[in-house]
Order: sequence, then C-alpha cells, then structure tokens
Amino acid sequence: MSLPPLVEPAAELTVDEVRRYSRHLIIPDVGMAGQKRLKNAKVLCVGAGGLGSPALLYLAAAGVGTLGIIDFDVVDESNLQRQVIHGQSDVGKPKAESAAASVHEINPLVDVVIHNTALSTDNVMEIFSGYDLIVDGTDNFATRYMVNDAAVLLGKPYVWGSIYRFDGQASVFWAEHGPCYRCLYPEPPPPGMVPSCAEGGVLGVLCASVGSIQVNEAIKLLTGIGDPLVGRLMIYDALEMKYRDVKVRKDPECVLCGKNPTQTRLLDDYEAFCGAISDEAAEAASGSTITAQELKGMMDRGEDIFVIDVREPNEYEIVSIPGAKLIPKGEFLNGSALEKLPQDKKIVLHCKSGARSAEALAVVKDAGFSDAVHVGGGVLSWVKTVDPSLPSY
Repeated sequence: MSLPPLVEPAAELTVDEVRRYSRHLIIPDVGMAGQKRLKNAKVLCVGAGGLGSPALLYLAAAGVGTLGIIDFDVVDESNLQRQVIHGQSDVGKPKAESAAASVHEINPLVDVVIHNTALSTDNVMEIFSGYDLIVDGTDNFATRYMVNDAAVLLGKPYVWGSIYRFDGQASVFWAEHGPCYRCLYPEPPPPGMVPSCAEGGVLGVLCASVGSIQVNEAIKLLTGIGDPLVGRLMIYDALEMKYRDVKVRKDPECVLCGKNPTQTRLLDDYEAFCGAISDEAAEAASGSTITAQELKGMMDRGEDIFVIDVREPNEYEIVSIPGAKLIPKGEFLNGSALEKLPQDKKIVLHCKSGARSAEALAVVKDAGFSDAVHVGGGVLSWVKTVDPSLPSY
C-alpha cells in the first residue's frame, strides 16, 4: 500500500548537501524531491539504546533535517556490545548527549534536539507534537503502549521494532491508514511471561538488522516511496536467517482506534497497566524485601539462611552471590523447586534486579515458607553496594 509523502520538500539543497547526498539523488525514486523531503523532516527517536543507535546513525546519514533524541539513561559498559552510537569514552555520560555527539560527527548538517528526560504521560504529547514521525526503540511494554497511544491520539505514524536474543520484529503503526500497536497486542503479556533483553540477552548485531529496517521504513514514509510495513508485521530469525511477514488487520473493536473507541486519552499509569510484576508477587514482596547490605549482614553474623539464585545458568556463570544455590525461576513456577527447600532455614531469594525473585517468593510463601524474603535489586545491587569487584551485566 503506497502512501503520500509525509512531509513537504524543503525549498532547496545547498551545494554541500548535493555533494553529501549524491548517491540518494541519483536514485529515481528518491531524487531531488525526496531528499528535500528528508531535509524538511522532523523525526523523534525514542531511546538511544540497541535500536536507537543504528536508527539515529542512519537517519542522520540519510539527511533527516531534525532529529530528536529522548533518553534519560546513562551509558553503561554493558551497553557497548550493541549500542554502537556510544563508545568507551562515553561511559557514564547521558545517552541522549552521547548519541547527539555521534550524530553530529556523522552529519553536522542535522539539527539535533536533546530530550534528556524520561518519557511520561506528563510530557509525551508535547514532545511528540513537534515531530512528523516517531521511531520507537523502547524495550518495555509500558513505554510501548504509551508511545502507541500518544501517536494515535496525535494522528502520527510511528515505526516500531522489537528485539530479543536472535529474534526481531518490525512494523509501521498508523491508525489513519491501518492498525495500531493495540490492534496487534490488545493487552500486555502477563508479568514475567516475556523476559526483557536485560534478562534474556540480545545478539548485538540484531539491533543493526532491525534498526536499519526501521530507518528504511521511516525514509519510505517521509518521501512517499515504496510499500511501507503498514498492516504488516515483519519477523526476522537471525539464527535461521529467515524473514517473513504476516498481515496485521485493523481491529474494529480496538479500544483506541476502532469504530467506537472507549479510550480517548492517555492512561493514568502505564506501569500499572502492564504490571511489572504480578499482584501476587507484589503482595509477597511487601514487607519481605531486604537489601543486599542486609543479606551481607546476615551472612557475616552466620545466620541460618538458605540463599537461592533464581536466574538462569548462563547468568549464574557471569556473576553470583557467594554461597547462593542456583534454582531457576521456572522450577518454582512448575513446583519442582519446592522439594529442594530446607524446612529449618530461612529462605532468601534473589535474581538480577528483583522482579523474578519476587515472583518466586510468591510461590514459596504460598507453599508455607512464611518468613521467606527476597533481595530488592538482586545481583545488581550486590555488585554496586557490597562487592564492586564483581562484574555486572
């Protein structure tokens, strides 16, 4: 389905711009008119991480006139395996500022707008309103639903991508011409059902594969060429090196973009809507969460505790809390872990950051271990506050 160009062309290209974009200009489908549209375009990239890195670099190289970057995080060493817009010297710097510097190095003709803040219901509508197109590089469901809802309410298209281990997905959501994200995923998955990249990992180069597809779709939308991924979901399997796409139809009953929408504004709390952890886990963790320092104190005093690491074996190999026994969360969910728990010791659970251990804690408490606790912040907190000599990930 071909669509009209999203933006009008700029008045002219300078001599320097003609030289820089000459390989675009000699493509008949792009040409002078298409490049002028790119120059006049304003694109916001939500996130300067795995997907945002290649997206920003190629949007800049393509000559998009105004690039917005929104990210509140700072560069961490663990980012450098895939977030190629940042370098070693950027560790500790705000990602938005680091990314902006790289964009200017790629193309000093691009006007970069830095939004060094967290995207929220308080600012998303105002920020999005200043751009023609949104490129979604987020990695959590709460922000994805908020990006979708704001884009639909503002009538703006956005290019979505998702990555996990060796698998990638991409699509274009534009309620005016096709489905929105809620048509594909009406409800978020149950808490803990879909691991994040921080829990399950991601092949670094997969970010480039999916991020470059997002830029390709953005260029097509801005210039009005080709057949955009509106109404189609592209699925990429890097291990099998296979691409396929499936049709995504607009849901006439969609609460946001259907025939009779029932949601006419942003939700008050997207974190609550998506539920980072289940209600059972939140209830179990209430009053039963200790800090990493408190766990260290219990160990130093020789308290009779049984420390359990509920992460996966490959994570355990990277770094572990001394003395912790590995029993992955899945064994708690299927019940097989319960027979491994001692009846005469206090159970202390931990994971990487605290979400998985809270889910396991709910199972353990339900089985009668009423004094069980879990470590808020998990291994990350242990490395940060107890033993910084250990590696983080």
